[in-house]
Amino acid sequence: MKATRVYLVMEGAGALIFSMIFAASSLYQVSQAHLTALQLVLVGTVLEASIFLFEVPTGVVADVYSRRASVIVGYFLIGAGFILEGSIAWFWTILLAQVLWGLGYTFTSGAAQAWITDELGEEQAGKVFLRASQVGNLTSLVGVGLGTLLANIRLNLAIQLGGVLLMGMGLFLMAAMSEHGFQPKPKAERGNWEAMWRTFQGGLSMVRRRPALGTILWIGFIYGLYSEGFDRLWVKHMMEGYALPTWWGMTAVTWNGVVRMGGMLISVAAAEVVRRRLDTTRHTVIVRALGLFTIILIGGLGLFALGSSLVGMLAALWLISAARSIIGPLYTTWVNQRLDSSVRATVLSMSSQVDALGQIAGGPVVGMIGSTLSVRAALAASAGLLTPVLGLLRRAERYPDEPVTPAG
Repeated sequence: MKATRVYLVMEGAGALIFSMIFAASSLYQVSQAHLTALQLVLVGTVLEASIFLFEVPTGVVADVYSRRASVIVGYFLIGAGFILEGSIAWFWTILLAQVLWGLGYTFTSGAAQAWITDELGEEQAGKVFLRASQVGNLTSLVGVGLGTLLANIRLNLAIQLGGVLLMGMGLFLMAAMSEHGFQPKPKAERGNWEAMWRTFQGGLSMVRRRPALGTILWIGFIYGLYSEGFDRLWVKHMMEGYALPTWWGMTAVTWNGVVRMGGMLISVAAAEVVRRRLDTTRHTVIVRALGLFTIILIGGLGLFALGSSLVGMLAALWLISAARSIIGPLYTTWVNQRLDSSVRATVLSMSSQVDALGQIAGGPVVGMIGSTLSVRAALAASAGLLTPVLGLLRRAERYPDEPVTPAG
C-alpha cells in the first residue's frame, strides 16, 4: 500500500476511533466516575506529564531504530490505556490509564509525521497533513455518531471498544506500513546510548541554528498552556452552564454528539478552503494564517465562557473546533520545514513536549480557578492564556525563510 494511503487510513481510522471514545469519555468521567473540576484537569495533567517525560526519548528511538516500529508500539499502548479506563470508573485507575495513553502517544507523535515526510518529501508532506486533517474530520463524524449511540446504550462501551480497535490498528500497520525513506542507525550503534545522545544533541543543535524554531516552540508551549483547561472542562460547562433542551428526548450524550459533529463539518469546509488557498511552503503565509485562526479561537473561547444562549454556545464551540483543526496541521507543517531527516522525529517530539509542558503548567491553575471560583472563570482564563501567541507570531513573521544545513 502506498505511503500516502497508509497515512490517510491511519489518520482517518484513528480520528474515527478517538472521536468515538471522546464522545463518551468526558461524560463518563463526569457522570460515572464523578470527578470534580480539579480532578478532571489533573487527569489531563497526568496525561501531559507522561507525554512530557517520554516524548523526546521515544522520538530519539524513532530516529535511531524505526519510525514504523515506534508508531505500531504506540497504538498498542494507547489501546491498552483506553481499555483500562473504560473498565474501572475510579479516579486512580483513570490516572494510570493516562500514563499508558501518554506513553503510547509519544511513540506515535513525531514518528508518524517524520515517517510520511521521509517517504514523500517536505513539500508533499505539508499537503498531506492538511488532507489528513480533512479525512480525519470526515471519519470523526462517523466516530461521534457511533460513540453517541454506544454511550446511550452504556457509557463506557465506546471507550472499551475504542481501545480494542486501536490495538487492531497496530495489527493493520504491521501488515501495511512500509519504510523506505528512513535509514536507521547501523546495528552496531542501535544499542549505544552515546548514539542516542548524539541524535538528541543534533535535535538541540537544529533548534539553535534555526532562530525561528525557538519562537515556534514557545508558541507551541502557549498553545498547550491554554488547551488543557478547555479540553477537560468544556463538557462540564456545557452540561452545567447551559440549559440544554430535551427536544425529542435529547440527552446530554446526544447534545455532546451534536456539538462534535457540527464542529467537524465546519472544520472540513474550513480546512478545504485553507488547503486550496494557502501556500504552506512559505513561512510568512503560515504565520499570518496562524495569527488569524488564533484570533478566531480566542474569540470563540471568550464567547463560550461568558455566553448564556444555546445559539451562542453552538457558534462558539464550532468556531473553536474549526480554528483548532486548522492550527494543528499548520503548526506541524511550520515545525517540519527544513528539518534534517536524521533528527526530524526528535525535533517534532520536542514540539509535542513543549505543548505537554504548557498543559502541565496551565492545567492545574485553570482547574483551581474552576474549583474555587467557577468553570466559567476557568474557561475565560484559558482564553487569556492564549493571547501571548499573537505577539510571538508577529515576531516570528520577521524571520526570513533561512536555509538550514544538515545537523552534524
